[in-house]
Order: sequence, then C-alpha cells, then structure tokens
Amino acid sequence: MGRGAVILGPEGPWLTPREKAFFREADPWGFILFARNIHDPRAVRGLIADLREAVGWDAPVLIDQEGGRVQRLRGPDWRVWHPPLEQVRRAGPEGAARSMWLRYRLIAQELSDLGIDVNCAPLADVALPETHPFLRNRCVGDTPDEVTRNARAAARGLTAGGVLPVVKHIPGHGRGQVDSHLSLPVVAAEREELEDIDFAPFRALADLPLGMTAHIVYPALDDRPATESPEVVRLIREEIGFGGLLMTDDISMQALEGSIAQRAARSIAAGCDLVLHCNGDAAEMAQAVQAAGTLSPDAAARADRALALRQPPEALDIAAAEDELARLLDGHVYD
Repeated sequence: MGRGAVILGPEGPWLTPREKAFFREADPWGFILFARNIHDPRAVRGLIADLREAVGWDAPVLIDQEGGRVQRLRGPDWRVWHPPLEQVRRAGPEGAARSMWLRYRLIAQELSDLGIDVNCAPLADVALPETHPFLRNRCVGDTPDEVTRNARAAARGLTAGGVLPVVKHIPGHGRGQVDSHLSLPVVAAEREELEDIDFAPFRALADLPLGMTAHIVYPALDDRPATESPEVVRLIREEIGFGGLLMTDDISMQALEGSIAQRAARSIAAGCDLVLHCNGDAAEMAQAVQAAGTLSPDAAARADRALALRQPPEALDIAAAEDELARLLDGHVYD
C-alpha cells in the first residue's frame, strides 16, 4: 500500500497517543507545524522526532516561515522578521535579491537546527495595486522580473541551508481581492494578461521541487478554484512547465466549498499530488486521509525526486551573514 497523499498538522506542541496511532495508520507523506505546535526549541525537536517515529521514516516536516505576518517561529527563541515586501523595498533594486538570499539562509539555519526540512516559501505572486492586504506585503516584488529574481534568491538561500522551498501560490494569487482563508477570490483578467504577469514568475521558477496551488478562480480558464480545476492543473504542468510535487493550499480554508472529504477528492481528481490539511482537527484529518487516498505512481516519483534534494546545511558564518544583511537594510533587519 502506498503512502498517504496528505500532509497533516498535529493538534498541539506534544503528540498524544491517539494522534500517534492515527498517524501510524494514515501514513501521511509529511507534516506541517503551526504556532499552536511551537513551545520552545527542545519541545519542537521532540515533537518532530515523535512524528517521524510514528510513521517510521524520515518524513518531511513543513512550516510557513516567510517572515512578517506569516512566521510560526517567533521570539524570544527565533528571529522575528519584517514582511518580505518591506525588506525588498528597503534593500532597493541593487540589494534586494542578495538580502532575500541572506534572509532565507538564516531562516533555513533555524529550521534545520530543529529538524524542519521544508519551508512553504517563497511566494511568486506578483504584488499589484489590487492585491488583498492578507497577501500583499508577503510578496517579494511588483513586477514579474523582480518577483522572479527575489523568489529565486530566497529558494537558493533555503536550499543552501538544507531546507527545501515550496513556491506558491501557483499559478498566481496576486490579483485576489479577498482573503482566501475566508472566501473565494474571483479574478476577471483575460488569459493573455494572466500569462504575461501572473504566470510568468512561475514559468521562470518551474524547476523548483515543490509547489503549492492557489485557492482562486480565473473565469478565463475555468469556473472552479484552481486547486480543484483539471484545466488549471493541466496549465500548471504543460504551459507553466512545473514538474515538481504539487500540493494544495490548506483545504480547510473557506475559499473551498463542501466537506473536507469532497475538497480532498476534487483536488486529487484535478491532478494535485498532495492534499494539505492544516488545522489539526482529528475528524477532518480522517476525512482528508480517506478521500485523498495514496500517492499515485507519478506523484510518488515526484516526491522521491524532491526528497532526494534534501542535504545538510552548507557552512555559514552567521555573524557575517547578519552583518551583511544589516548593511543592506540600513540596520532595519528584525522586528
């Protein structure tokens, strides 16, 4: 029997016996941590060890550590970062990419020290005038070229630190004018405009090993959310050219309709490789596991290729990296 086509989030900072038994049976491909799972470094390391022991292998452990609003690790034990777009603006055109490499190299150092080996970053969404505030300052630029340069630098910084990047939100969330955690964005742009702006950074970053979908509707492509749309997933694969492991954004977000089982089944049927379920609700996780099933042969091959890229962190002079970043940002590095 294959491994479960799901990524699941535990309930709290310690794994309960009930959860351990459930994860052993469900055999998810990976796990994701949120603020509710973070107590202190020692506890996080213990939780990760328990999760991997439950499934009996070195399963990937994910986190959203973008910086700004979206950072699950915070002070006093970890650095607290300004929003990505704020850093890009402060560094300016000449220093932005280097500053993003340094930022995510330092983030990777913290993650790998805990045993976390996948970061759900960078965003390759283009920040536009209409971008909803929930997303805008999480972006790394407001033109396709700027986004591509800065997202590529962020991905390289993570990889150098022994952490796999997840590019998101494919094929582009920048035109969304509502928060997809709460409702479904619908984008009226024509396909040519989408291809020239929204999709362009993802085409340029299509070689990255892991990607995450957008819960957003493009009527020019389909009337279903991208996560659940065979037409959009075909575009991601064939036109954007993304060949990596494709996970959904969190299916418990309210942009999607129906039960968790229905959301999971539609996402897998559309061509997503993995269903991401984040809120730790046991009953919902059970639904997601059953509906998602196991990794398809193609998905399993993509998963194996991604995990083969895991590597120990390269050597880093942390003090020198922090000093260089401070110079690029005039001292305004952390919140």
